[in-house]
Amino acid sequence: MRFAITPGEPAGIGPDLVIQLAQQAHAHELVCIADPKMLQQRANQLGVALTIHAYDANKTQSQASGHLSVLNEPLANPNVCGSADSANAQSQLNALQRAVSGCLSGEFAALVTGPMHKGIINKAGIPFTGHTEYLAELTQTKKVVMMLAAPESEQQLRVALATTHLPLAEVSQAITKESLNDVIRILDDDLKNHFAIQKPRILICGLNPHAGEDGHLGMEEIDTITPVINELKDQGLNLEGPLPADTLFTDRYLKNADAVLAMYHDQGLPVLKHVGFGEAVNVTLGLPIIRTSVDHGTAFDLAGTGNAHVGSLQAALAMAIQMTEKTQPSKEHVA
Repeated sequence: MRFAITPGEPAGIGPDLVIQLAQQAHAHELVCIADPKMLQQRANQLGVALTIHAYDANKTQSQASGHLSVLNEPLANPNVCGSADSANAQSQLNALQRAVSGCLSGEFAALVTGPMHKGIINKAGIPFTGHTEYLAELTQTKKVVMMLAAPESEQQLRVALATTHLPLAEVSQAITKESLNDVIRILDDDLKNHFAIQKPRILICGLNPHAGEDGHLGMEEIDTITPVINELKDQGLNLEGPLPADTLFTDRYLKNADAVLAMYHDQGLPVLKHVGFGEAVNVTLGLPIIRTSVDHGTAFDLAGTGNAHVGSLQAALAMAIQMTEKTQPSKEHVA
C-alpha cells in the first residue's frame, strides 16, 4: 500500500519529521508530496542522509531506510527555517489537493498530514480555517468530526469534539439537536468501520458545569443534549451521558469506554494532551478517505535544529495503517 504524506508548512518542523520518518524502513511506500529541493536542503541542514526518489505511480514498493518517494510540488520561493513565506501557501494547498484526489481514486490508502499555520495561509489571501475544514471542502463532505487519540496503553483515550475552533461565546448556539445527532452518528460509524469496534461505548460530556445540575447551571443538557442521546439510544447506540466533564475523565468511566465526545475544544483536549502530547494522533472522521495528523503545531523555533520529536507523526502513520487494515468494505455517513 501507499500512504500520502504532506509535511505542511515548509518553514516549520514538518519536513524535519518526514525526514526522520524516512530513516526507518517501512513495509509500505510513503509518498511525500512536497518540494524535493526543500527536503534535500533540510536533510543536509540536519546532517541526515536522505536519498530522494521521484514518485512513480506505476511502481509501488516498500521503503528502505534513508530513502523517500517524493511527488514534486514546488515552492514558489526558497524556504528558510523558522521564517514562513506566504508565497509558499498555495503549494501546501496544492499538496493537499493532490493527496486527496489520490486517496479518492485509490492511488493512496490514506493521508497523513504535518502541521500547517492558518495565519500564513490567510496572509496569502486564501480563506483557510484549518486542515479539517479544508479536507471536508475538498471531498464535498457536509459534516466531519475531529477526534484525537492518545497512544495505545491499557486503555486508549479517544476524544472527539462536537464543535472545533469556535470562540467559547459561540459554542452553545452551535450545539443543536441536528448537529449533535450528526456528530454522534459519525463517531459511532467510524469507530465501527475504521476501528473494528462492534458496538462502541461513547461517553458524552455535558456543556455546563455538573452537566447543568438539573437546569440550575444551564438548560442545554435538558433541551438539547439529553433528548439527542435518548433518541439515539432508542436506535441501538451505546451512549452514556450527559456526564460532568470534571468526573467523566476518571478511571471509573473511562475503563470501559471507547471514546468521549466533548462539547468544545478546551473541554476535552487538555486532558488528552496531558496524557499523550507529542505522541497523540488527530483523526478526521466522516470523510470518504482516511486522514490522520500530528497533534502539534509548526514549532518554527525547532525547525532545522534536529530537536523536533517525530513521535506524533510516527503514531499518525501507524494509526493510518491500522485504520486501513480494519476498514470495512463500505460505509455511509450523514451528509
